[in-house]
Amino acid sequence: MDDTESTTTSADENTGNLCDNPTRDTLAEGLLGLLKPTVDQLDDRVRATRIAQLELKQQIESLNEKLERVRDALVNHPNLDPYVKKLIACKHKVTVVLNVLQASQDRLNEIRQMINKNKAVLQPEQSEPEQSTSSIISSQGSIN
Repeated sequence: MDDTESTTTSADENTGNLCDNPTRDTLAEGLLGLLKPTVDQLDDRVRATRIAQLELKQQIESLNEKLERVRDALVNHPNLDPYVKKLIACKHKVTVVLNVLQASQDRLNEIRQMINKNKAVLQPEQSEPEQSTSSIISSQGSIN
């Protein structure tokens, strides 16, 4: 029975020593002082990670909604092929008309140059008062 009594007595003494032992309190405070900044930093990082995860979840949900709208738009899109064919045909017609206009402008420029050449030839002859315009035309035949 001595063993039982001594064990009980030592347990009671250890409990009493925990509260009254200044070395143990100082050691506990020192360990707490060392671990508290790390635990606080870890807690802050966990909190920041949870906030980032919530934001990411919201962005994923928003992206999912947009993708669903795109999918719905692709399924319900109108057939644009006839309109594209019409636009290509119009482009071809515009190109043809542009080529015709360019050729007409070139011909007009050639006619203008010919007229300017004929004016240059006719102007010195017109400066003579004896000849009239009708005589110049009759002497040259027809104007080209």
